[in-house]
Amino acid sequence: MKAIVLEKAGGPENLHLAEVAKPSIKDNEVLVAVKAISLNPADVKPKYQDKMLNMMYGEKRPVILGWDIAGTVTEVGTDVTNFKVGDKVFGMVNFPGVGNAYAEFVAAPEAHLATMPDNVSFEEAAATTLAALTALQILEGRINKGDKVLIQAGSGGVGHFAIQIAKAMGAFVNTTASAKNGAFVTSIGADNAIDYHTEKFEEILSDIDFVLDTQGGEVLENSVKVLKSGGTAYTTVGMDLDDLKASAKKENKTVSDILVHSSAEDMNTLKGMLENGSIKPNIYKTFAFEDMAAAHTEVEKGRTVGKVIVTL
Repeated sequence: MKAIVLEKAGGPENLHLAEVAKPSIKDNEVLVAVKAISLNPADVKPKYQDKMLNMMYGEKRPVILGWDIAGTVTEVGTDVTNFKVGDKVFGMVNFPGVGNAYAEFVAAPEAHLATMPDNVSFEEAAATTLAALTALQILEGRINKGDKVLIQAGSGGVGHFAIQIAKAMGAFVNTTASAKNGAFVTSIGADNAIDYHTEKFEEILSDIDFVLDTQGGEVLENSVKVLKSGGTAYTTVGMDLDDLKASAKKENKTVSDILVHSSAEDMNTLKGMLENGSIKPNIYKTFAFEDMAAAHTEVEKGRTVGKVIVTL
């Protein structure tokens, strides 16, 4: 089968189309013929440094990157009960871990997938995976109807799902976005869009119940400032939070980080939200499989509105 492999650490030029063996499945897995793949910043970051590649994939080279897929089941393991051959499925495979998603066929645990709703395409389904799971796993059970929420970078992959999910939960949604993306974030549910080029959110907002941060650094520090007493900030950015947590605690505020994990239960929640229209992924650009390097370059720019998708 064809796969996009990474020969060594470095930029997109090290991604190559290659022939590799089709994966065999375990008893609890299904084999998926992949129709669409979603790219994330998490796809882009590991490839630059050997240390990160070794941490995630070991020292084996080449490696197959990626986690987010949508496709059709072509084979089922003996212990699989929820899927059959021919089912259309989507999910984030083996995160954190080795997903091997940049391939024509992917072996995926049953516990990481959901059947696709009838009202979405393979591209839309693939888009509603890592980024949507991140937003859901941060927000679910932590915000309530009427809460004042701040979503940082609302036009991004995680951000645009977080706006929609928080709105569906009944929150008042503030978000930061560039002026050119202001209309987009309000169209998907943001009640208040702050242009981060010309305005400082920390001078505008106060008494925020919950912050979802995808930026880290000074943005996260300023996000904590706008929290009310008892408020909470969650960040997706891996960083040393000890000092910030300690200073926030003195003001009766909480700072936490989170790493998204594969979950069929959460994928089925997202399936339901796609079906009822609570969420809709925005596909920024679509690339052909053989143009994976160009798709990576697009993600690396950090200016996508929604998701970058690769199709097979």
